Amino acid sequence: MIALVDGNNFYVSCERVFDPRLEGRPVGVLSNNDGCVVARSNELKALGVGMGAPMHLLPPAIRRQAVLLSSNYALYGDMSRRVNQVLAEFSPDVEAYSIDESFVGFAGFPEASLEERCRELRDTVRRWTGIPVGVGLAPTRVLAKVANHLAKREPAFEGVCWLQAEGEATRRVLEAWPVTELWGVARRTGERLALMGIDTAWQLREADPKRIRRAFSVVLERIVWELRGRPAIALDDMAAPRQRILVSRSFGRLTGAFHDLEAALRQHGARSAEKLRGQGSLARAVMVFVRTNPFIAGEPQYRNSVVVPLVWPTDDSRDLLEAARRGLAAIFLTGYRYQKCGVMLLDLVDADHRQHSLLETAQDEVERGRSKRLMATVDRLNREMGRDTVRFGLPREGNAWALRCERRTSCYTTRWDELMRVKTG
Repeated sequence: MIALVDGNNFYVSCERVFDPRLEGRPVGVLSNNDGCVVARSNELKALGVGMGAPMHLLPPAIRRQAVLLSSNYALYGDMSRRVNQVLAEFSPDVEAYSIDESFVGFAGFPEASLEERCRELRDTVRRWTGIPVGVGLAPTRVLAKVANHLAKREPAFEGVCWLQAEGEATRRVLEAWPVTELWGVARRTGERLALMGIDTAWQLREADPKRIRRAFSVVLERIVWELRGRPAIALDDMAAPRQRILVSRSFGRLTGAFHDLEAALRQHGARSAEKLRGQGSLARAVMVFVRTNPFIAGEPQYRNSVVVPLVWPTDDSRDLLEAARRGLAAIFLTGYRYQKCGVMLLDLVDADHRQHSLLETAQDEVERGRSKRLMATVDRLNREMGRDTVRFGLPREGNAWALRCERRTSCYTTRWDELMRVKTG
């Protein structure tokens, strides 16, 4: 048996832990630069605010009622870590799937005690961290996802839903479950399944696995088996290495200065290189793009991009940043106020199966070993000591690309100078 533990409106719940006055009020958390709503309390959902709604388009009445906060990822990441520490008290098998979701394995535990154990787990997470969670228990990950949705959606379950592999209750649930709402089934896949007469999770469960594999992929075949109660998916199956890596962000204010764009690309390039190494890949090309804001009337408009090929496939931040700098120099034009720039790593290959060149020398191999050790050290320091402990170049004060976060709350758990203060008397 396996449980999926999912934080309820996680970002909002993190904010409420440290400000109980937000309980019962419509609360939203905004994206980078305070642009769109990316997390909503149930009260804000009831007001009709959709996911991704631009803040500047929210009706004045809603903006007066709601509490809209800047995203505070340092706080959310640390609260996620604390929740997983609590989960580890209940099982040695905890797999973090996202910042607000974790799978908890219960292999070897007495089945009769699992529902009560999950209720105790839910209560302990709330008591020790303040985060409310829903728990979906099932024989497989796909069914656990469905069970978790039911646990959070149906009050009768009181936050914990156990979904069996067989039985009339499971059949009724899957017959009413749109196939596009299953974990791992994208919208386009759902459209193709519909052409085969498969619209619900039950219809997919009853489909011929070999036919599904021929028409789609081995992953979708495994989803069929999972719906039947046979474990067939590991987390790695749902997180295949990306074929390209993009890092970009809108600026806090418009800028026409080359050094502002260069500093932003340096930041984005370092992040993309970190992700590249994280998935064990090398890049053979770097694309750089810039653009102005097309929604400002009367502003001269410009957008451009360039692809810079690399001599060797690499994951070295220094090589990728130099390529990004050359790309920016090639497309930057004065006289424009830029709103956004970004870096995309292209033509990715597996680092362990890189094809060597006949022109490489023994010295190249030595340098590659040094590069690998250096990048591993940089990643380890930033992972253990905090992001940007080691960085490539220092940002200027008041740079244009810094994020707007005018509504950000304190990093209560990760910064000494932002610890909560309690006054008595």
